[in-house]
Amino acid sequence: MTTPTRTAQSTQPPKEFTAAVVEEFGPNVTVRAEKLPEPGEHQALVKLEASGICHTDLHAAEGDWPVKPEPPFIPGHEGVGRVVKLGPGEQFVNEGDLVGNAWLWSTCGECESCLTGWETRCVKAEYGGYTVDGSFGEYMLVDTRYCARIPEGSDPVEVAPILCAGVTVYKGLKMTETKPGQYVVISGIGGLGHLAVQYADAMGMRVIAVDISDSKLELAKRHGAEFTVNASEVDPVQAVQDFTDGGSHGVLVTAVHPDAFGQAIEMAKRGGTIVFNGLPSGEFPASIFDIVLKGLTIRGSLVGTRQDLAEAIDFYARGKVKPDVTECSIHDVNDVFKQLHDGSIDGRKVIRYD
Repeated sequence: MTTPTRTAQSTQPPKEFTAAVVEEFGPNVTVRAEKLPEPGEHQALVKLEASGICHTDLHAAEGDWPVKPEPPFIPGHEGVGRVVKLGPGEQFVNEGDLVGNAWLWSTCGECESCLTGWETRCVKAEYGGYTVDGSFGEYMLVDTRYCARIPEGSDPVEVAPILCAGVTVYKGLKMTETKPGQYVVISGIGGLGHLAVQYADAMGMRVIAVDISDSKLELAKRHGAEFTVNASEVDPVQAVQDFTDGGSHGVLVTAVHPDAFGQAIEMAKRGGTIVFNGLPSGEFPASIFDIVLKGLTIRGSLVGTRQDLAEAIDFYARGKVKPDVTECSIHDVNDVFKQLHDGSIDGRKVIRYD
């Protein structure tokens, strides 16, 4: 999808900008002034209009994954804004273009993974808001070879979650290999899961939604879920087995509780495929006997490639997917992190920049 170019803004960027910074690992960020970065080769400076807040940003701030970022850093990988300055050399966007950053900020482009269409597996990849400063600020840098191209006319707040939550579940659903008319379980109806329901429905799958919140399950119903299960009230495995008469063709786990990962194995039918999107710390129980007897496939899926991202955005542009968003300020990030801890957010919180 091509994006019309716009005339660059005439005003010069300031020398400093406001950002939410992780100064040390913990559940809080500090809003402070940061020096404006200078774009290098294949890079552009972007003035932000919006940024989604992802559960991964909380993991980054708390440093609870085995591979940790290095404070101080600026989280955020669902940023949307306009290019205001280009670095030297060949570029792939123009000043004035509406673009976004993403979790997959860049890759080496030369390894076996990159050359065979699996750039998300590149061991030299850079990650937005993790190894490279992200979108929790008024300005950010993007690699113009990898940044998202946002269609003109898009609502920056609304489209922001597509850049991580959207592409992550879209690719995850493709990895389940669930065909139109077959069942897919979406386990966890949060920022990722509510979009997974919409993508699955748009792709012709029959959606079963599992969560422990009635309000999130109601959200799933509104977005096309055929059957919902409150795992805090009934045995979710038995409920899925009974409804599908033997199990689901695909299971996509977006939940952040380890219990959901073990349950997925029992929810799948023989020959089914289970894909993990959620990234909680810790381990989960897996029955070797069940995996072998049922001939299950279990996969991890990390966001998506540039092509996956373009496809995910196209679903949004054609009105097939619409994130449920609530606006907030950069000064609200710590409160949003607390709500993420509590699991009390329906849909996605998105920072709007003035």
